[in-house]
Amino acid sequence: MIETTLPAQEDYRRYDDVWKRVSPSLRPYPAAPKRPEAAGKAPCLGEATREETAALETFIRDAMAGAQTYRYLASLAPTAAGRHMLRRLAEDETAQVRTLRSVYFLVTGGTYDATVVLPPQPRLLWRDRLRERWREEVSSGFQYASAAAGTADICLDRLYTKLSEEAYRRAELLRRLLAETL
Repeated sequence: MIETTLPAQEDYRRYDDVWKRVSPSLRPYPAAPKRPEAAGKAPCLGEATREETAALETFIRDAMAGAQTYRYLASLAPTAAGRHMLRRLAEDETAQVRTLRSVYFLVTGGTYDATVVLPPQPRLLWRDRLRERWREEVSSGFQYASAAAGTADICLDRLYTKLSEEAYRRAELLRRLLAETL
C-alpha cells in the first residue's frame, strides 16, 4: 500500500533524508518555540492577586493623568506639528486606559472608575515640560517591564511588555520633538 502524504510533508521527508546524509549532527530546522506556560507562567487572566489589582489601578490612573497632561501640553505647543503629536500621544494614553480597564474587568469582574485631577501646573519653559514628560514615559516603561517580569499570568506579561514598549516609543517621540524645538 502506498502511503499518501501532502506535498509539503513529502518535501520535508526528502530534506530530512538529505540532511541525515550530509551532517547527521546538524539540525536543519529551528526548534519549535516553547509554549509560554512551560516558562513558569500561569494561564491567561486568572484571578488577580491584590498586588496585581493594585498595579492595574495605578496604571489606569497614571495613563489617565498622562492623557490629561498631553492634552494640556498640546494647548501650549509652539508649533502645529507639536500640537498634533501631543494630541496623538493623548489618544494613545486614552486607548491605554480603555485597555487597562478591560483587563481590570476580566481579572476582577468589577469596573475601576477613577477620576484624576492634575495639580496646578508650574510655569515651566516648553523644553522643561517635554523633559518632565519624557522622564515620566521612561519611568512608565520601566514600571511596565517590571510588572511584566513580576507577574505569573502570561496575558498580563504580554500586555505589560507591550505597554512598556509603547511608553518607550512615546519617550522617543518626545525626545524627537524636543530636538526639533531646541
